[in-house]
Amino acid sequence: MKKLIIINGPNLNLLGKREPEIYGNQTFVEFFNSLKQKYSDFEIDYFQSNIEGEIIDKLHEVGFSFHGIILNAAAYTHTSVGIGDAVKAIETPVVEVHISNTYARQDFRHHSFISPNAQGVILGFGLQSYELAIQSFV
Repeated sequence: MKKLIIINGPNLNLLGKREPEIYGNQTFVEFFNSLKQKYSDFEIDYFQSNIEGEIIDKLHEVGFSFHGIILNAAAYTHTSVGIGDAVKAIETPVVEVHISNTYARQDFRHHSFISPNAQGVILGFGLQSYELAIQSFV
């Protein structure tokens, strides 16, 4: 069975409460549970942290044994050289995802330290961005 992991960065634990006009009303745990049911032929894990170093540690932990990583580093996408370097250092393919269209937001969100080393980037499709990333590993 293929093992995938979704890694979410800062403030994504507030989905369902935070800026619903951008991020919707569903919590990520509710959405994640529906993904696990829909893609039961995969083992899908989930990790969320507001702490940059914990995200890097998780990438190191799973980056040589999982079949795919779906990474929404959130604001760290635009600021963390460390997360970008971790994605470059591991063997497991990473798909970078974003719920919103980052190019329709503030200018600083137009740059990613992750994209140059990601297998692909999916953004702007709401929570469906995660499902599209899973489909890329099918």
